[in-house]
Amino acid sequence: METCLNPHVSSMDELLETSATHHHRICPRQVLGVRMGLLAGHILEIPLPQPEKRLLAIAETDGCFVDGIAAATGCYVGRRTLRIEDYSKTAVTFVDTLTEQAIRIAPCSNARELAWAYATSARNKWEAQLTGYQHIPDERLLDWQQVALTVPLKRIIGQAGKRVSCESCGEEIINQREVIREGMIVCKSCDGDSYFRSIPHDYLTADLISGK
Repeated sequence: METCLNPHVSSMDELLETSATHHHRICPRQVLGVRMGLLAGHILEIPLPQPEKRLLAIAETDGCFVDGIAAATGCYVGRRTLRIEDYSKTAVTFVDTLTEQAIRIAPCSNARELAWAYATSARNKWEAQLTGYQHIPDERLLDWQQVALTVPLKRIIGQAGKRVSCESCGEEIINQREVIREGMIVCKSCDGDSYFRSIPHDYLTADLISGK
C-alpha cells in the first residue's frame, strides 16, 4: 500500500479489526472503505481517525463498505459526519468542511481482476479481493477526482439546535430540514418527499400492539 499515513493513524490491520466488529468477518468492501478513507485523509491533509467533525463523508451505498469508511475516518452517522446518498455504488465523496474541498473516490473498473496479481495464493475471487485490495497501490486500486457539491455545504450540514414545528403534521423538524411551501413551514414528508404513507389508525389495534 503506497499511501503515506499520519503516524497517529492506526495500521491497516487495526482499522480492519475495528470495522469487522460490526460483522462476522472482514470482507472486501470493508477493505475498500478503509482504503478510501485513508486516501482521503492523505489528500485532504486531515489527521485520521478524526477527533472532531472536520471531515464529512457522503457514501453512495450502505452496508459493510460504510463501516470501513467509519473505522478509517471517524465519520459516523451519530456524529453527523457520515451521510448516505444511495446510488448503490461503492463510492464516497469526502468534504473538508473547513476549506470545502471535496474529492470523490471509487474503485478502478479493473480492481477485481487486478486483485489476483496481489493475492497469488487466493483460492477464490472473494479471497483474492480481500487480500489484493489491502496491497494494490492507491493509484491502481482507486480512482479519485475533485468535485463540487450541487447542494451548499451549509445546507447539507444544517445547524444543530434549530427547531421548528411542521404546520401541517405538527411534528418537530431539526437541523434546518424544513421546507417553505406557500408561506407555510412544512416537513419534507408533508411536502411530498416521503418514503412512507399513512394507513388507517384502526389498523393498529390493541391486539397487534400487544402482540396477541
